[in-house]
Amino acid sequence: MKIVSQMKKYSILTCVGLVLSINMLIADVRLPQIFSDGMVLQRNQPIAIWGWADPGEQVSVGFKDQRRQVTADGSGKWKLLLSPEEAGGPFELVVSGNNTITLTDVLIGEVWVCSGQSNMEWNVANSDRAEQEIAGANYPQIRHVKIPRKTAGTAQEDISEPLTWKEANPANVGEFTAVGYFYARELHNELNVPIGLINTSWGGTIVETWISKEALEKDKSLKKAVSVYEAIPADTIQKNTNPNRYPTLLFNAMINPLIPYTIKGAIWYQGESNAGRAYEYRKSFPMMIKDWRKRWGLGDFPFYFVQLASFKAAGGTSATGSTWAELREAQHLTLSLPRTGEAVTIDIGNTDDIHPRNKQDVGKRLAGIALHDSYGRNVVYSGPVYQKHKVKGPEVTVYFDHVHGGLTAQGGGKVIGFEVAGADQQFYPAEATIAGKTVVVRSSSVSKPKAIRYAWADDPSTSNLFNREGFPACPFRTDHWEPVTKGAIYELKGN
Repeated sequence: MKIVSQMKKYSILTCVGLVLSINMLIADVRLPQIFSDGMVLQRNQPIAIWGWADPGEQVSVGFKDQRRQVTADGSGKWKLLLSPEEAGGPFELVVSGNNTITLTDVLIGEVWVCSGQSNMEWNVANSDRAEQEIAGANYPQIRHVKIPRKTAGTAQEDISEPLTWKEANPANVGEFTAVGYFYARELHNELNVPIGLINTSWGGTIVETWISKEALEKDKSLKKAVSVYEAIPADTIQKNTNPNRYPTLLFNAMINPLIPYTIKGAIWYQGESNAGRAYEYRKSFPMMIKDWRKRWGLGDFPFYFVQLASFKAAGGTSATGSTWAELREAQHLTLSLPRTGEAVTIDIGNTDDIHPRNKQDVGKRLAGIALHDSYGRNVVYSGPVYQKHKVKGPEVTVYFDHVHGGLTAQGGGKVIGFEVAGADQQFYPAEATIAGKTVVVRSSSVSKPKAIRYAWADDPSTSNLFNREGFPACPFRTDHWEPVTKGAIYELKGN
């Protein structure tokens, strides 16, 4: 009897073990980490919902009055689109299969990706008037999620750790991207809808780490760097934590896992780390924008960026060559892409600090572009932009777009920042006089002008041409003389 009893006990334990084993094989329905309580979904566009489950498992998604079902494919992946919704909330998102996930406090509004290097990552707590800004942050419909700084040698499907969407309140806002927060605040106050910020940024990073391998491979010179990268052992790349050591690392770890989360667009503040290769940035920066747009599959979504602020850097000028001026030019040329916009910030930089603390005006200027271009508001969003020039004797008359209420020398006095060169390509400071909606430029050292430049230096903070609405003129040059960064290319030397 004792033996029989022991055998029954063993059989029961075996059955329990088998049941537990079978249950462990049944995968729970899982959502990407970007989906969590408090998130913001994009309004007025089809909303992408995706995740993982058992192959062939039926997954149901419920949101407001919508009910959708989808079957996980052979690898366990599933995706569906909810119909567009108007702004509002809070709501619940319920996803169920073998298990049920319920996300609460979900808002519908405008979702913007905030990316780039340290001036985008820079938080509210370290910005101008931080104590006042934090104390006054009472915007429960502005939400922010920070993507952890990670590198990866291959494109990742998901973020490796839980994410938290946080409200803009005194307890949280100090950690928000400052440019993103001040941008969101302007939009929220004007549009009166929730704003979601996805902060995926990392200080000191180069643009090539934010571009996919497939996009880089399509360029003749950048393809060489990818070939070197692909020859490096996978475990070497996996152990690496330097985002600039190899190309595409941050695209893999900090952009790809966000796709295809439905967004309105992106704001970008980066370029300082590419200044030494500014001429190459003419192709690498537009390449990144087109790469992101293609992969998100949302068409030419708005992409607004910050032109580099003034900073002494290497002290470059027209005479010595300015890598920062050439980077600004490369950024400006990117406006040839549709639905792009540029916030000029040479007047709000800091000569001695690559991280100017005035992020309020940066966010406000980006928001002005968005309000005008994305939301149809009749607002001024740009300073004077070079249009054309005419030479008559020793004088050059410069014409501008975005003059609006008129041109002015900020602070009064003379217009500062213009230079003139003759055929010898030697630039001299020029006298500049505002004449209606033009500026007349001349120099006693140049009798036959061949080229003019404005604010062409690493640190052009004394340049003072503005429109009367308070926006600075964009730096420019009329010559096509060879840049100092031409020939500097992105390359890898192996390990």
